[in-house]
Amino acid sequence: MGANSNRGVVYQGPGKVEVQDIADPVFANPAGKKIGHAVILKVLSTNICGSDQHMVRGRTTAPAGMVLGHEITGEIIEKGADVEMLNVGDIVSVPFNVACGRCRCCRELDTGVCLTVNPARAGGAFGYVDMGGWVGGQAKYVMVPYADFNLLKFPDRDQALAKILDLTMLSDILPTGFHGAINAGVGVGSTTYVAGAGPVGLAAAASAQILGAAVVMVGDFNKERLEHARKMGFVPIDLSQHDRLGEMVAQVTGTPEVDSAIDAVGFEARGHSGKEQPAVVLNQMMEITRVAGNIGIPGLYVTEDPGAHDKSAQEGSLSLKFGLGWSKAQSFHTGQTPVVRYNRQLMNAILHDRLPIAKIVNAKVIPLEEAAQGYAQFDAGVAAKYVLDPHGMLTAK
Repeated sequence: MGANSNRGVVYQGPGKVEVQDIADPVFANPAGKKIGHAVILKVLSTNICGSDQHMVRGRTTAPAGMVLGHEITGEIIEKGADVEMLNVGDIVSVPFNVACGRCRCCRELDTGVCLTVNPARAGGAFGYVDMGGWVGGQAKYVMVPYADFNLLKFPDRDQALAKILDLTMLSDILPTGFHGAINAGVGVGSTTYVAGAGPVGLAAAASAQILGAAVVMVGDFNKERLEHARKMGFVPIDLSQHDRLGEMVAQVTGTPEVDSAIDAVGFEARGHSGKEQPAVVLNQMMEITRVAGNIGIPGLYVTEDPGAHDKSAQEGSLSLKFGLGWSKAQSFHTGQTPVVRYNRQLMNAILHDRLPIAKIVNAKVIPLEEAAQGYAQFDAGVAAKYVLDPHGMLTAK
């Protein structure tokens, strides 16, 4: 890495991203304080996430000029003086959570709500609005703090490079989907419904399958994504058919209820009419989940949604049928995924050919310089997960 050698995906304003020259990473936190617990990574792969799309659509308070990207896999090229357990040349997965490893939440592996890395609120992340100002990793190089705690080292370099398209999903969507399935109580013989056939929904469905679910249904309006879900072994539920989800579930299982439900859609949900209804998925989950069942909510919900169509939603207030969930004694599990709680065992599942997640989410490699096109195509609903290739190392994969 030389002077002014970095390039990154920069948010320009609603609907626009651009790959630009950006500053080379340095060993300093967002406040400018020098730190020795960090590493500099050469980014081998970095993915476009649905959460990024919320910002790019103008649905958050993200400022123009922000470098995006929180799904990062890379090679250590420099390390700080306080890094003891990692070395230059190691290939590592970066949890999207920035976590100190020292606070009460981190010690309990609730790393999605670290108490120290973000002055504004609990929880930090790379390249994301209101998450502490940490520079994003859709770039050629990036700095990662608290490296000994956060980074997952792959045990064999050649094996890691051979499976890089699967391993790149460990930074976010695979643990996020798995967290949703765990929180939904999926186990052997479970009937499971996943809302959303995007990458996180497919990761949740794959997680439910590996956890032993008897049947995994995936609901969406996007026919291309539903067809891909079917090819991957899941039962597609075409929500455009009608608005009685329980009846469609009953056509599959014989009953209008499921044991476990997973919301992989979040606050930009749409109803059968096509209009935005930010609480529609949550309300559907309560309707179809059995009494005393669990609902996992890895889909993103925000405290402010400036692009919402009604004032309540703009302030993060949703019209929930909460009494229904209360009366059915259901359990709701929300929040950002604590990636370090799951990524090691999921890595082993990948390395031992138990979880072909790149195939399941239909990973597509594109050059970093084509990120804007990837964002546009993903936003249009293409049934793919775009993986950016900053250094041209993935083109043969």
